[in-house]
Amino acid sequence: MKLLSRSAAEAYASWFRCVADPTRLQVLHALACELRPMRVGEVAEAVGIAQSTASVHLQRLLDDEFVLVDRSGTASWYLVNAACLEQFPQAADQVMGTLVGSIPLPDAEVEAPWHCRAEAMTTPL
Repeated sequence: MKLLSRSAAEAYASWFRCVADPTRLQVLHALACELRPMRVGEVAEAVGIAQSTASVHLQRLLDDEFVLVDRSGTASWYLVNAACLEQFPQAADQVMGTLVGSIPLPDAEVEAPWHCRAEAMTTPL
């Protein structure tokens, strides 16, 4: 049996903490549904929260790579990181052991999670 490594467990725990907040989930959902980069004010309006609150949640989502940001002058454009979200469900599967044995893993432990980094985004014109 392959065990979940400590580094993988810590990374997954951070991800699960990140999406455990209902407002943060609403922010992520708003970005995912728009399929385009959005400014903080747009996200705040879509979710019905203060712009400062949206900024805090966007920063946390950025820290855990659920979103990407493109800073252009004083504007910041946020976009959901599709590369991360497409692979996120596998984290729960690995924690619960449902993927162990169904996919080849390189070592005796389940390695730390993949990097979800996507290519740099460009600000819309």
